[in-house]
Amino acid sequence: MPRSRINGNFIDKTSSIVANILLRIIPTTSGEKEAFTYYRDGMSAQSEGNYAEALQNYYEAMRLEIDPYDRSYILYNIGLIHTSNGEHTKALEYYFRALERNPFLPQAFNNMAVICHYRGEQAIRQGDSEIAEAWSDQAAEYWKQAIALTPGNYIEAHNWLKITRRFE
Repeated sequence: MPRSRINGNFIDKTSSIVANILLRIIPTTSGEKEAFTYYRDGMSAQSEGNYAEALQNYYEAMRLEIDPYDRSYILYNIGLIHTSNGEHTKALEYYFRALERNPFLPQAFNNMAVICHYRGEQAIRQGDSEIAEAWSDQAAEYWKQAIALTPGNYIEAHNWLKITRRFE
């Protein structure tokens, strides 16, 4: 039974009903509808911390989805899972792939910046200031892109850019 049919709480049930109605009335192909169902089930599993199940659903959605914009969100969510699992290199790969399809995902730029900042902090703790500076510079570039897309968001990043004199 698809995950979308077994959600337990009222909000999940209501969202599933609305999504199922939309899937019936919106003129899309059966492949696109199936891709959306896998994507929705992946998001549900991800929100519950069932990352293996979420990845299976996202990979199946990727196999079926042809729209680059929709694929960008699937790739972004796969990146989130890899970030949560501490697989930063894989996460960066998926964020890059998402941005190739949709360069207007500030959350992808932000998450990439967070990973780079974290790696810079690790390099500082290991005493490698040159590597730390390179990671911090890269974080700054990603945060600038996120802020440019959504001015007013990412206030802490904006402050960090000012404090470190990386904001232009």
